Amino acid sequence: MTLIEKPSQLPGAIVEAVKSALPQLRVGNHLDVQGPGVLISLERNGPGLRSLAGRKAHALTVLLKVSVTTGSAPFDACDLASQLMDLALDNRWGLPPDQCDLPTNIVAAPSTSSNSETDYDTWTVSFTQTLYLGPSLLEDPTGTPLFARTWEVSNIDDPDQYRPLQE
Repeated sequence: MTLIEKPSQLPGAIVEAVKSALPQLRVGNHLDVQGPGVLISLERNGPGLRSLAGRKAHALTVLLKVSVTTGSAPFDACDLASQLMDLALDNRWGLPPDQCDLPTNIVAAPSTSSNSETDYDTWTVSFTQTLYLGPSLLEDPTGTPLFARTWEVSNIDDPDQYRPLQE
């Protein structure tokens, strides 16, 4: 598995997984998909809780916009959105599990058009997925482990008063 270095790797991994699961669909970003297909985008990137290994967390809001051709059977887009919800459930998209949490808050809803009417030919699946980026603090070479007992030092915040752990 490839180490995740930046948030933009998540949409690419999702594209590959969706193409593999549903090869008949056009899948991609705003440059790849205009019209029927699945448009994958990131709506938000916010902080999350660090991983147990100390990596910084990025809670990304992912949108999968499903569009079917005009004149499709009623609720075809809803059915396709449901398939994408099932695919997203328990999916890390081939990314390392220690750097990619499972999706949460998975929801699908019909889109609204510019005149505030519901467009049943376009649905959006949204979810939050947390990525953990940067070096693991467990692997971070910080040198020799040091310690200090509060009753033996005058200033616990002074690194010069710490001493190496004895093995």
